[in-house]
Amino acid sequence: MPTAPQTTDELYEALQANQRRPYGRTRTVKAEELVDAAERFEETLPLVRALLELQEAYTYGSEPRKSPVAFARLLTLFDEQPDVFDENLRHLVFWRFKWVAAALRALPEIPLTSLRQWLTEMRERYEKAGLGLQPYYGQAYRLAAHVGEDEALAFELWAGRTRTRLSDCEACEIGERALYHLAAGDDERALGTWEPVLAGKESCQEEPARSIAHALLPLLRAGHTDRARELHLAGYRGCRRNPSMSGEVGRHLEFCALTGNEARGLELLAENRNLFDEVDSPLELLDFLTGVEVLLRRVEQLGHGELPAAGFPGRTWTVSGLRAEVHGRADDLAARFDARNGTTAHTERRSSRLDRAPLLEALELTLRTRHLDEVVPGAPVVAPAARTAPDLSEPLPELIARARALDERGHPDARACWTELRTRVTARGYTHPDDPAVGPLARLRADLLADEASRLGERDDFTGAAALYEEAAGLYDDAGTPAHAALARAHALLATAEIPPRTSAPAGSGTTPRGPADGADDTPDEVAALTAAHAAMVRLHAESPGLAPYQEARLLRLRATALGLRLQASGSDGHVAAVLDEVGLLHDFATRHDVTGQIAGALILRASTFAISGDLPAAVAETDALLDRLNAHGPAWHLPRALGLRARLRLGAQDAEGAHADLGEALRLAADWPADAVDTARLHGDLAEACLRLGRPDEALRHLTRSAELNLRRGDRFDAYCAYSNAATLSLDLGRVEDCIALLDSLLAEPDVAAGEPNDRLVAQLRLTRARALRAGEDLKAATAEFLALAAESAGWDDDPGSHAVIAAETAVLLAEADEFDRAREAADQALAAHARDPRHEALSNCLRELARLQARQQGADGLAGALAFLADAGRVADGARTAGYEAHGRSLDSALAYEYGRVHAYADAYEEALAALERALALLGEPGPDSDRAGEWAECVRFAAAMEGIYLERPAPALARLDAAVSRLTALGHTDETEPLTSLADRLRDEE
Repeated sequence: MPTAPQTTDELYEALQANQRRPYGRTRTVKAEELVDAAERFEETLPLVRALLELQEAYTYGSEPRKSPVAFARLLTLFDEQPDVFDENLRHLVFWRFKWVAAALRALPEIPLTSLRQWLTEMRERYEKAGLGLQPYYGQAYRLAAHVGEDEALAFELWAGRTRTRLSDCEACEIGERALYHLAAGDDERALGTWEPVLAGKESCQEEPARSIAHALLPLLRAGHTDRARELHLAGYRGCRRNPSMSGEVGRHLEFCALTGNEARGLELLAENRNLFDEVDSPLELLDFLTGVEVLLRRVEQLGHGELPAAGFPGRTWTVSGLRAEVHGRADDLAARFDARNGTTAHTERRSSRLDRAPLLEALELTLRTRHLDEVVPGAPVVAPAARTAPDLSEPLPELIARARALDERGHPDARACWTELRTRVTARGYTHPDDPAVGPLARLRADLLADEASRLGERDDFTGAAALYEEAAGLYDDAGTPAHAALARAHALLATAEIPPRTSAPAGSGTTPRGPADGADDTPDEVAALTAAHAAMVRLHAESPGLAPYQEARLLRLRATALGLRLQASGSDGHVAAVLDEVGLLHDFATRHDVTGQIAGALILRASTFAISGDLPAAVAETDALLDRLNAHGPAWHLPRALGLRARLRLGAQDAEGAHADLGEALRLAADWPADAVDTARLHGDLAEACLRLGRPDEALRHLTRSAELNLRRGDRFDAYCAYSNAATLSLDLGRVEDCIALLDSLLAEPDVAAGEPNDRLVAQLRLTRARALRAGEDLKAATAEFLALAAESAGWDDDPGSHAVIAAETAVLLAEADEFDRAREAADQALAAHARDPRHEALSNCLRELARLQARQQGADGLAGALAFLADAGRVADGARTAGYEAHGRSLDSALAYEYGRVHAYADAYEEALAALERALALLGEPGPDSDRAGEWAECVRFAAAMEGIYLERPAPALARLDAAVSRLTALGHTDETEPLTSLADRLRDEE
């Protein structure tokens, strides 16, 4: 346990460290401990500074009862020992009179007379100190607005006065003026007043987050829905989980409730469950609880009062139960404030919020749109109906006959029949029909097990599928249907072969099974398992006389599929012929017996085999023939899959336009069939890729999120999170930073993701993208914290040191941006050590050059040695890349390094060295050509060299000659855009001659 500070220097260091902590109980408790420590020193100044920190912790930690107590001690010291207070401390004392006024307003047990007495003392002390009274009138107006009396007069007395050094910041005063106009019912004037804050021109610790929360509904009423959406995402992030801004959190919940985003509202409520326990300000709590009640009331009105909701600690809550509790507590708070104030203002304002009708039926707030039906933990997401479901009301014998007939054809509607039959069979009191056409109960149970096994296989649960198929085979034997038993055993053989090999990770290690990308090579085992499965199916086929044509065709399909999977796993050309031979057997048999669905299956397998073997022309020809047959003879439910296959082939052939057309048609046709009949999630994912290649990123983003939603609906959470991860990365690339953060916040709050269940590396990727988005959104403190955490975790990734190298390098850059160059050096050394094991040449070179630039820019000549050390490391990385034959995707590592040497020396005022480095960079780049994509880099290097030469070394003649030659060269090559900076610099040099 840390010891208390023993010297004033240690105390001041501890105070500074505490100020870097977020507001909340941890910071407050530490501040209280530091006040106790400061009291042990003889000097008064340490206690003054500790009390200032303690009052700040109370104020922004939403503990208004304690803030005035801390200030009273401070004010006593100020009165008794004024010489201890320098000008800055004196300013802080007078500033914090306003904090106490706000704290007293927030406590209904403080009489109104006491509030007014405090304002009188504030005025008297300001007058005695010769300070302007505008801050006093500001507090008088806030009290009038709080009470609900004489607001107009108090507003004029405040707003018409000249600001002083002790006035609230511009952003806060703008917010107060806007709220006055809003309360008067003038949305337009309120929004106009708010504009500098909403646009980011004025800000402070609490703004624009506070104003945004209040501006959301006026923006909607004014028709500015897109801006309201953008500000909701940005503003919510600025106030979430913050006890001192709990009222603003409540406003965001209200916004969700009134825009058809009730599910997001419940999600945000869960994220802010700490506020039920940590908000000690009755006024903030009233504002928060009212927003909570608006949300819960709306959810209840929509018929979802039984949903779980995050609420007060100590018990679990439903929406209805929590709404009743919140209603009682908030009503009581409003009544207490009104009783103290002698008005009905708070009850009326609360009623006004509760009575608001929804402003929009639906407003898409995030990339992950959720509905209340999706909120129940563990419940399957209900997919919207895309077609009319089949009528399943017929008597049991007829329904069983229909299910089996559809299943024989492979018709997608068979699934709905089996689902209905499962419901009937498992119902209490079920009586099986005594009908020879139906057969015994054992057969029906076997049919249902086979259907269930098929569904598990589609979700890659091969272990479960194999077990159910084996159980079904036993029941078929009991029912006297050996052909069905043989087919079930064939399915079990294939499912067993598809079970992934176990890894050697120790139990409880947290290591997830590795895939091919992780370097684990399970291919020989997989190939052997599929080879054995195929041989067993061939023997089973030979030992199973009496198969019906559709059963024999299905068994042949399973044989061909096993060999196709073996080819996919091995990639060996030697396995191609065997697949095509089996496919030929299937096609010939299905054609001879007119098994239409298996004819199409054979053609799909043949086209896929050519694609896997790299024979794209043959694959395209087979797919074209398949589509011709399907259009002529059916079955139509295979068309979406066949179009999806051709689209992927076209993407491989760089025909993005054709792929886009095929995928669009596939999705249109898929709507004619049950949701689980076509892998529409994959179609949307492929369509996203086609859109990206066509330069339509916004459309691609829509398809990625749609793919993720569909994967979630069918229970494929891993694939869903992968799609969402890609969507988040794309949204960040598009500059939609808040969209990216909101999406990732939603995903990372999912219980299975928070537990790292889908895959620890996937969760790390989500967090990494979020950290990059936070950095792009200039929330450097949060970004740095996340990067540091990820760097610490990834240091243990012995199977993937390259990823740790990239994460540690990015962490180093963020630390350097915060001027923490010693820690940046440590992180860079970690990155270099990991890079030595698994090279990431370009990423490391880029980061090391950036570290050098930052240190030279921030520290000038004093930072030159450290900057040059980073560049030396970058040089070794470039040497390693050259030795390995690595070609950078962006700038040449060598020329970029030479340019950075020039920039670093320029920051250190070493202009001759800078010019020499830039000359080396130009030599490495060489003269640009007509088609050179390096013309811009070359022109920038020329410009920089000319600036060094002409401005800093005061040699304008050679600099102008350099510039004129470069302009002529670029103009002759047609690179006119690149000449503008050079011409501008030349004009400047001539003007200065």
